[in-house]
Amino acid sequence: MNTSTPTQPAATGARILVVDDDPDILRLLSLRLTGAGYQVTAVTSAESALTQLEIEHPRLVLSDVRLPGRDGLQLFDEIRKRHPTLPVILLTAHGTIPDAVEATARGVFTYLTKPYDARELLDKIAQALALGAPAATPAAGGDESWRSEIVSRSSRMAEVLAEARMVAKSDASVLLRGDSGAGKEMLARAIHKASARARKPFVAVNCGAIPEALLESELFGHMKGAFTDAHANHKGLFQQADGGTLMLDEIGDMPPALQVKLLRVLQERAVRPVGAAQSIAVDVRIISATHRDLEAAMEAGQFREDLYYRLNVVTLTLPPLSARREDIPLLANHFLHKLAGKYGKRLSGFAPEALKALTTAPWPGNVRQLFNVVEQVCALSSSPLIPLALVQRALRVATVEVQTYAQAKERFEREYLVGLLKLTDGNVADAARLADRNRTEFYRLLQKHALTPGHFKGEGVAGGAEPVAE
Repeated sequence: MNTSTPTQPAATGARILVVDDDPDILRLLSLRLTGAGYQVTAVTSAESALTQLEIEHPRLVLSDVRLPGRDGLQLFDEIRKRHPTLPVILLTAHGTIPDAVEATARGVFTYLTKPYDARELLDKIAQALALGAPAATPAAGGDESWRSEIVSRSSRMAEVLAEARMVAKSDASVLLRGDSGAGKEMLARAIHKASARARKPFVAVNCGAIPEALLESELFGHMKGAFTDAHANHKGLFQQADGGTLMLDEIGDMPPALQVKLLRVLQERAVRPVGAAQSIAVDVRIISATHRDLEAAMEAGQFREDLYYRLNVVTLTLPPLSARREDIPLLANHFLHKLAGKYGKRLSGFAPEALKALTTAPWPGNVRQLFNVVEQVCALSSSPLIPLALVQRALRVATVEVQTYAQAKERFEREYLVGLLKLTDGNVADAARLADRNRTEFYRLLQKHALTPGHFKGEGVAGGAEPVAE
């Protein structure tokens, strides 16, 4: 095998997942790739590889075609479903070349025949890494500032972040999908920070929160005198974001008339303020977001198809918080430490039961709801450790007290006696008669529950003050 250095520079520290059922070949590949500066995880089956992909996030998979159980081609199909941007290189014997060629047509980056040439292998790996998505979590010492607001260790979020980092290199329009509160604006900011436009403005607008009559002026600006109360020229958000990124949140709520004007701006790369005679050139990267089904809106005639394709060059879908529960403890503690300073408190964290309650809650409001819950417990906490009861209160989950039979019986007995004393205005003889007990036994029950009949004088059937136990 040729051991000369590759013509392409290695992506320093990039992790590669190597899959081969032959221990000797696996060891040789691991040594060669480690020597070239890569981090290597080696496994002997497709099943182990799929499990490892959920634990860590390699930049490339190098797999033999012939594997026990699920083969390398089936492994590729699974990888493509779960991690569509992850490059795969196959190693194949001459007998499986036709399969490898077919796999390449389906999206495998390339294949190499055994015995492979070491220099060619390293060259192909370097080429695949150069074209593939950058690591969602950079190696130690790497620059993570672009995604500093996004706290996650979820494999699903890692895939989204890797795709976001890749698309940030271009000026392609991005459509972010996901439930309300899932973090679409944070992801839009991260894409902006990772792009060449990072030093220019990032401007966000919620298209559903501004009245239709004002939205055109807000987006495109207006000239002095264009309408009542237009006392001065006003730069719209497109001009304010010039050179940078404009996020159009809840784009599915934009009125149809504005959709036409937005499409024209995107086509001409120029805006015409309300009341202006001339258009003004703008250079803006568009990131739009929605929780609505835009395809259904198009079918219903509520969203323009031509605008949809202008905005939907690349789609990124954020998973709901309930689909990445491993992130909940990280996010909860991150928010807690962030908010502790705001409320002037020294908070050490959540009690284990409280953290479990957070982790298992349904979270229909996603990350935004989690932040609100943490802020509430932070504001109300009187101890460094957040207790379960406070979390349940913030989640509006009733605390269910499980009683023993004896406790339930005693509670019923006391409430029954209190009710009788209220009803009889504290008259023991009448209360004992209603209870079908003699006075001696009834007094014994009152003594057991520390109830004084005199405290019920004046209550009568109309009720009154709560009884006081002695």
